[in-house]
Amino acid sequence: MQLKTNNLKFITNLKYLTFLGLLLVNVHLSVAQEIIEDEPTPSDSTVVETTKMKDSTAAYQARKVDGVAAVVGDYIVLDSDVNRAFRQLEAQGVNTKEITRCQLFGKLLEDKLYAHQAVQDSIVVSDAEIRSKVDYQIEQFLQQVDGSMERLLKLYGKEDEKSLRDEMFEINKSNELSAKEQENIIKDLEITPEEVRIFFNKIPKDQRPTFGTELKVAQIVAIPKISEEEKQRVINRLKEFKEDIVENGASFRSKAVLYSEDPGSASRGGRYTLNKKQPRMAKEFRQVAFSMQEGEVSDPFETEFGYHILKVDKIRGQEYDVSHILLIPKPSQKEIDEARERLEKIRKRIVDGDISFADAAREASDEKETRADGGQLINPQTQDYNFELTRMDTELYTQIQNLKDGEVSQIFTEQDRTGKPKFKILMVTGRIDEHKADFARDYLKIKDLALEEKKLKTIEEWQKEKINDTYIKINGDYRNCEFSSNWLKK
Repeated sequence: MQLKTNNLKFITNLKYLTFLGLLLVNVHLSVAQEIIEDEPTPSDSTVVETTKMKDSTAAYQARKVDGVAAVVGDYIVLDSDVNRAFRQLEAQGVNTKEITRCQLFGKLLEDKLYAHQAVQDSIVVSDAEIRSKVDYQIEQFLQQVDGSMERLLKLYGKEDEKSLRDEMFEINKSNELSAKEQENIIKDLEITPEEVRIFFNKIPKDQRPTFGTELKVAQIVAIPKISEEEKQRVINRLKEFKEDIVENGASFRSKAVLYSEDPGSASRGGRYTLNKKQPRMAKEFRQVAFSMQEGEVSDPFETEFGYHILKVDKIRGQEYDVSHILLIPKPSQKEIDEARERLEKIRKRIVDGDISFADAAREASDEKETRADGGQLINPQTQDYNFELTRMDTELYTQIQNLKDGEVSQIFTEQDRTGKPKFKILMVTGRIDEHKADFARDYLKIKDLALEEKKLKTIEEWQKEKINDTYIKINGDYRNCEFSSNWLKK
């Protein structure tokens, strides 16, 4: 939700901390994690030579990027960790002028404190799950570089895939420990209606938040049909691949590289690692994989992405290394034209008043996720029907920005996840204009804010206690930072 306040301190702090926390989640390939065996002495630390940092907003001039910047329990923070974090944020287009070096360093200290305490609290993370997560991340990264491992290694400054995977494993494990510890701190927190009322009433009337305009949006989707002949052509092609592999000893990997239409895995021979305890991939894909024996090649099967054949390369307990080849049936131009014409007729019926938008969606939309709700879109962030105008997906905003309430849009053409075209029309079905927070009308939003403030206070109290109980050493000019938490134990 959009908040407009004059000096609402606790909400402003909440937004800043959330923003910085989300940024650091995306730096997981940049910040090295390391466990130390023994307590360090001053000689263990080679700190950077810098300008003084008493003013945390002053420019930071690093002359040497090396050394231990801090020790938090069993973990260390290198000065180069902070540098890499800044570079990664800048690579993502973040304006780092709004984030001081001391602030970023402080957030790294928090992460290490959570990870250290998670170990003390006997929180366990599965190495198998971490490896599976690394596999998934690499798949996603490869999609961004057209499937080129060479380009990916160059981007992250690694000599080989193993060193990249090893670093990602350590980073992800530390991050997972940190996240689980944070969840553990606030997992039982609840908030009562009276606490919500007190939270709201303590906000001065002239400083109460303004909630931005929210819209409800519905859509009707027409997807070109795929002929049975085209589906059978794809199935037959996959059967030919299987026969050549099983009967003639052809390489599954080579065929995946040459023919698979999965951009995330084709360059790696269609390789994925699945874990029975960590659902990912389509349900049908998992069902086939987990029903097979090592070395077996499946018959063609269908998922929402197309048709596959799958080979189980290796079974390691709960983990399955598999390879697959994906072929996607394509609609003909005639089928594409028919889908558009069908939607044009539906639109005309709505505009002419012969049928309501909601009834037309229930009757004719090809989008099963929204059809039963009369085409109403669900906001993935809030899981309700309201979309805040200023935070709406750019593409959706572009399509509805000039629509009047109750007006039917023109037909838009999009591509689904497999690259096939689809057509849709939209309507704004409801609007809540920008307004000052009202306790009765906006109770759920205010409750969320009150609960977030309670979580922050709980975490702050936890930090105070654990900082005092944990060995912490801050080195060099970082001791001049003005931290929001008492890392220096003054």
